[in-house]
Amino acid sequence: MEDSKVQLSSGYAMGPPWLFKGSALYQLHLVKAEIARVFIPKEFKLVEAFGYTLGGFFLARYDDSPVAKFDELVVIAGTVWNPPTSCAWAARVLVNNEEACRHGRKEFGLPSNVGIFSKQKSAEVRVKSTNMYNRFLNMIGFSPSSRKEHAEVKISEVNDSNIMSLCSISIPYLESKLHSDDRWMGPKIKMSLPNFSGRTIHNPLLLKYACQLECRMRPVMAAKVSGPTSKYGDDEPDVDCLNNSKLTEDKTLNQCISILLSKPVLALEFNFLKMQVNAPTLVVSHSKNNVAEDSGDFS
Repeated sequence: MEDSKVQLSSGYAMGPPWLFKGSALYQLHLVKAEIARVFIPKEFKLVEAFGYTLGGFFLARYDDSPVAKFDELVVIAGTVWNPPTSCAWAARVLVNNEEACRHGRKEFGLPSNVGIFSKQKSAEVRVKSTNMYNRFLNMIGFSPSSRKEHAEVKISEVNDSNIMSLCSISIPYLESKLHSDDRWMGPKIKMSLPNFSGRTIHNPLLLKYACQLECRMRPVMAAKVSGPTSKYGDDEPDVDCLNNSKLTEDKTLNQCISILLSKPVLALEFNFLKMQVNAPTLVVSHSKNNVAEDSGDFS
């Protein structure tokens, strides 16, 4: 049984803001609204059109953080509206560091779990494509088919003594035509990624926080996500059948796999990433009006 009074390392104990450095892939998907609503509190209005919302995933490798190096996968259920802005809602978070998992659960109310990230380089089967997105990449100096290698990241969730396969993410390597300088890494940008969290068994409060990012950002070819195929033989599971499958005993895990297998619409690569995260603020719910209001800092 987890000790509720376990002490955090000096990195987290020093208090906010917490700084993370590394690289990340931020990929947006069209997620069915009915799947996203499974995770999102009723206080929030889902931003949707034609039965879909914007979700996806954030896959990061932190080379420096309050707990040194670790990997993180954030499965994003969808986008919710809370005037005057919209925010993402995480359906599941996997990290391969127990301390980072505890901190996410207790301080931010995130649905964090310990995961295993297995990485390897693989040969890429022919990648040539003439679709509009790849033509756009070619116009700005990228050649998605110029390399035939990709990085394969297999991710599993550890639950007590059980290890459950979640997905495999295949990230293509892009070779830029702009070898004369480093512009191909993308422009230097500063941006804020606002998020809501909470309503978990570890933190029942409704919270809001933002990740302040500085990085070099560029659009890239979307990563291919495969589901846990071991239960299905050589074929990938049908995304529309996952809700009724017996892939796992955890229905929400099946829903997360559905999000990961949904259609990608945009992929952004963050290099030389510096991400600053402040302590979350408490959000006060007004259920009659179906809105939530930020009440400011809390301790």
